[in-house]
Amino acid sequence: MSTGKINVSVENIFPLIKKFLYSDHEIFLRELISNATDATLKLKHLTSIGESKVEYGNPIIEVKIDKEGKKLHVIDQGLGMTAEEVEKYINQVAFSGAEEFLNKYEDGAKDTGIIGHFGLGFYSAFMVAEKVEIITKSHKDEPAAHWTCDGSPEFTLVEADKTDRGSEIILHIAEDSTEFLEESRITELLTKYNKFMPVPIKFGTKTETLPKPEDAKEEDPAPTQEVDNIINNPTPAWTKQPADLEDADYKSFYRELYPMQFEEPLFNIHLNVDYPFNLTGILYFPKLGQDMNAQKDRIQLYQNQVFVTDNVEGIVPDFLTMLRGVIDSPDIPLNVSRSYLQADGAVKKIAGYITRKVADKLKSLFTNDREDFEKKWNDIKVVIEYGMLSEEKFFEKADKFALYPTVDDTYLTWEELEAKIKDTQTDKDDKLVVLYASDKDAQHAYIQRAKDKGYEVLLLDSPIVSHLIQKIETTKENVSFVRVDGDHVDNLIKKEDTQISKLSDEEKEALKTVITESIADSSYTVQMEAMDSNAAPFIITQPEFIRRMKEMQQSGGGGGMFGMGNMPDMYNLVVNANHELVSEILNTKTAKKKERLIKQSFDLAKLSQNLLKGEELTNFINRSYGMIK
Repeated sequence: MSTGKINVSVENIFPLIKKFLYSDHEIFLRELISNATDATLKLKHLTSIGESKVEYGNPIIEVKIDKEGKKLHVIDQGLGMTAEEVEKYINQVAFSGAEEFLNKYEDGAKDTGIIGHFGLGFYSAFMVAEKVEIITKSHKDEPAAHWTCDGSPEFTLVEADKTDRGSEIILHIAEDSTEFLEESRITELLTKYNKFMPVPIKFGTKTETLPKPEDAKEEDPAPTQEVDNIINNPTPAWTKQPADLEDADYKSFYRELYPMQFEEPLFNIHLNVDYPFNLTGILYFPKLGQDMNAQKDRIQLYQNQVFVTDNVEGIVPDFLTMLRGVIDSPDIPLNVSRSYLQADGAVKKIAGYITRKVADKLKSLFTNDREDFEKKWNDIKVVIEYGMLSEEKFFEKADKFALYPTVDDTYLTWEELEAKIKDTQTDKDDKLVVLYASDKDAQHAYIQRAKDKGYEVLLLDSPIVSHLIQKIETTKENVSFVRVDGDHVDNLIKKEDTQISKLSDEEKEALKTVITESIADSSYTVQMEAMDSNAAPFIITQPEFIRRMKEMQQSGGGGGMFGMGNMPDMYNLVVNANHELVSEILNTKTAKKKERLIKQSFDLAKLSQNLLKGEELTNFINRSYGMIK
């Protein structure tokens, strides 16, 4: 037997471990199982190259609870250790690793947002245990060793009578951590962190129903048997080659990741790279629709099949955090704070690779089955449009597959759109004017007027459309987007020919004054315009610039810098000087009738824009009944 003192300068390292990792003390189980996995896989390697003469077999890792004895056991059939190796790896290496970790994070460990404690390893056991034992037998032909430590720097190391290869860690659970003697809590942790570990993990047994024998009677119960309860899938889909997987395999893995998710994913992207960094994974596009607030943090980050976090900010580009799935990389630095993570060169390369891979997949889906891609467009456009806004490289690639739907449900690429509208929608200054609507029903009258002119109208209705069109306007030359209700159709795309006004300048000025006084609403600026006599007499428009800035402010960013976020809505009331009703208003002798005609026309214009509500709507209805008596 030997006893000794662990050679560290921090006497009270155990209280420190508890203090700094207290909020996260559940990770002890992940650490111990990671160590057991490493020991098993190292043995596999040594036997495969002939350096170890033992039979590898089919090793498992077992977790056992002894509730009465207040003990938790983690047992592996891996390499094991000799007494000498215990001395080296437990008393020296593991301890110095723990000490280094704590020294590094002693100042504000809580605030650095540490997302992985790999390297702390074995000593995390002392976060939940008042005493820890290791009983271990090496794969080499040497006696087993039994190490005990009660959370002080003293330890004992004696020979043990263990005959089978591997290590058993016994945790004597502390009074403040008895939750870890509950079966449900351990099941929860194993499912969270170890669901896809590469070595089978046993936790208790379960009853399995067997097929009935052929000669069994109908009322005979089916035979059952007790089998090991293996809680993990050691070969999840992302560890396999894409060529070995069918569409059904990807869907089945999605259900394994998200058992409570009932909708099938739209498609998946298999990531597999080994240079200049190692990264595997599968990303899924769920149905997103218009929802910019779709639940993020659904992508899970693993390191060698060990779950680390589902906050992948900085590793996955922001626009892809709405996707789901798994990323596994041993090259992501985990013992660091998030701010460092985001500045890390390797991490930037990983984010760039993922962006490129997603763009390539979308391009191939579009090329191979355009009809299917168009059907899915409304469910995926939020991610693509957000990506075009936030990632320059993605914007360039998206030019080949981003779609611009029309109000008639046809889908055009930018190139197709340009070719289709070039001849009809180029204005007198040689600028290509793209007309769009955001709501087919609300803007129906405006859409119809544009279509009557032979113009194409896009339907752009996602929450970030104002940001996106701003980006396209600044990237592409001589292009301007205008919402179809932004002005009278003749003003949206200004051609050379101008209408001659039936009213003189004096008459227009007089009418403008009367109308402004009658409507008495400072939100509206009255404009007299000579337009086609068939166009509506009163048209309400909202200046493109002001409306767009307000929308950008509401969806985050943009308009705030112009102080427009909280501005009241401003509209133009465009009065068609060539319409016969406008002439009638001008020539009406009685002021009362004139005011009634103006208010009725103004309310009709507001009604067409869905702006007539409350008391104003009631007054309009009563006035309308009065006029048809």
